[in-house]
Parts: sequence; C-alpha cells; structure tokens
Amino acid sequence: MGSEDIPYRRASFSTRLRADRLYTAGHYWLRKEVDDLWRVGFTRFAIRMLGEAVEMGFEVAAGAAVASGQAVGWIEGFKAVSDLYAPMAGTFDGPNAELESDMALFKKEPYERGWLFALRGEPDAGCLDPQGYVAVLDATIDKMLGQRHDAK
Repeated sequence: MGSEDIPYRRASFSTRLRADRLYTAGHYWLRKEVDDLWRVGFTRFAIRMLGEAVEMGFEVAAGAAVASGQAVGWIEGFKAVSDLYAPMAGTFDGPNAELESDMALFKKEPYERGWLFALRGEPDAGCLDPQGYVAVLDATIDKMLGQRHDAK
C-alpha cells in the first residue's frame, strides 16, 4: 500500500483509503488512468457488505453511453446480488477481463487488479475526496450500530 493511504477504523471495521481516488456515497472508488479513462471498483466496505463475490455480468456493451446512476451490470455474492451503477456519465469502456478468470481478485486486490469496470468521462460533482468518504463511512456505520442496538 502506498504511503499516501489513509487509515480508517470504526467499530470492528478497518481499512486504508487510497488518497489517489475519488469515492462515492454508494461505496465505489474511481481512479483516473489516462485522459478521461477512469477505473471503478468497490471499496472494502462495500465488499464486506456483499460477501464473497461469485459472479458478475454487464448489461451494457463497451462504447455505450451511460448516465450517472444507471445500472450497468450486477454482481452476485454469497450475501446478496447487487446492481452495479455508473458513478458518472460518459461511455462504458468495459469490464475488468481479469475478473472473468479470477473473481478472487475482487476481494484480494480491490484497489488494484480487482477493479470492476472502466468509464470514459468526468466524475460527477458529488464524488468525494477520501476525507469526504470518511464522513460517509462514519454515518453509515453509526446508523448500522444504532439499528443493531435498537433491535435488542
């Protein structure tokens, strides 16, 4: 992990956020590759909520225009099936082909080789820097802890 990683710990969850990424309230990260090409992946928090990923599929073809918030595919884990959403408007550049042969990368290397798909365009204004995402994590975990205590 890079020296720019930001450690995060709350309750029983801990992770290191990459400083070179943007984040969304939906627990995606975005990393600029070249020009207007962005790789998109799930944060460790999202992966923990999903559980072990077993299969993934896409409903849009490479080169298709996508709107911010549009479902582009789905991912199935042992805990849930979740839609995959475009965190920005632009052009779908395609899925991560490495995951087709090794879904374990999704969990083992979520911030590197385990990225989900790529988009071309510019991130929405609602994308967050790492500190903004920390606030989202704090609020999400606090809500989960409150619900757990309310259920007792």
